[in-house]
Amino acid sequence: MYELKVEGAFEAAHQIPNYPGKCARLHGHNWVVEATVKGTELDELGMLIDFKKVKKALADVLDGFDHRFLNEIAPFADGVNPTAENLSRIIFERLAASGIFPEGEGRAFLASVTVWESPKSSITYSAL
Repeated sequence: MYELKVEGAFEAAHQIPNYPGKCARLHGHNWVVEATVKGTELDELGMLIDFKKVKKALADVLDGFDHRFLNEIAPFADGVNPTAENLSRIIFERLAASGIFPEGEGRAFLASVTVWESPKSSITYSAL
């Protein structure tokens, strides 16, 4: 099994409504996001998937969050709390739907997305 990792980043603010502490107030993070792709089959060039494709797809997804107040954009504006947990799942779903992952047994698939809201705090959402 091959495992490929690509990292991206964005800056955004949020607040966690009903949180019993400081995070209920408006604050920001320099978010770091890691996408992990797994598979067993390599293409004709000997690649699981081109790093460039994953980097671009991840950057496209993260661009929608960059320099934004997360509480004001979907799905957070519709009542989903903008926690790191929910953010990791939403980024995973959007990246998985990007169309860059080939169909078929053993082919590259998005395995997980890890979101750091600080250098020492992260959450991972996975397909399994």
